[in-house]
Amino acid sequence: MKVLSRKSGFTLVELLIVVLILAALAAIAVPRIGASAANARIRACETNINIINGQIELYQANEGVAPGDIDDVVLNTDYFPDGSPSCPFGVGYAIDATTGHVATATHVH
Repeated sequence: MKVLSRKSGFTLVELLIVVLILAALAAIAVPRIGASAANARIRACETNINIINGQIELYQANEGVAPGDIDDVVLNTDYFPDGSPSCPFGVGYAIDATTGHVATATHVH
């Protein structure tokens, strides 16, 4: 009597189930990763603004006057020896004439 041997492996249905599970996990994970990246850029911009504002205050304490332009602070190697911080969104920072500090950028809100 001849015994039929069963080959080991995965059936098409099993592979399809695995693919569907992976697709469902990807559908959940991808939007969250995108949101995390945008959130990180916003937080980096907020941090840059806080650092620049701190250096503006230091400039005012050292010089006795407010800087006339943002370049007086960010291009000065006494305040930013490694170079000035740049906005991760590519927007330039500017001093608000009424407050004397860098205003919060619109993309940060």
